[in-house]
Amino acid sequence: MLTKPKIKIVDNSLIRAEIAKLYEITNKVNLAKWSLSLAKHILLLLDLDYERVDVIRDGFQVNVMWQSDKARMHDVRQAGFKVHKLARDTNNIVYQTALRVVGQAVGSGHMREHSLVAFDYAIKVIGLISNNDLDSITKERIWQLEELRKIIKINQ
Repeated sequence: MLTKPKIKIVDNSLIRAEIAKLYEITNKVNLAKWSLSLAKHILLLLDLDYERVDVIRDGFQVNVMWQSDKARMHDVRQAGFKVHKLARDTNNIVYQTALRVVGQAVGSGHMREHSLVAFDYAIKVIGLISNNDLDSITKERIWQLEELRKIIKINQ
């Protein structure tokens, strides 16, 4: 069962719990698809064009290849490490946190739990850009829940 977040965030715990229930019954490939969608969504909110950043673009591609057995788990893990290095090298806390979303999303092919950390880091990004406005955070959690439902439905 999903535990409390591993990072400090202001959150809507009721919606997070609803996502957690769905997470528990979702397969690893669908969680990876959801994580990548979440990461792209956060980058879009920040107006960051990931297509222009090789490490991010390549990380997303490796995860997509892993989803169809065309890349190894090791490759996914290494791609995630490269994104996390970008995060460490960034001084802007919002961008750094967004890169953490991306790194965890890319790594979701390695361990499904990485998708959980990605979805909490996304909330941290929203908290940072909204001064922890609970309405903005709730809106993001609702988006996350609906996106996971959509991905599960498409891939049934």
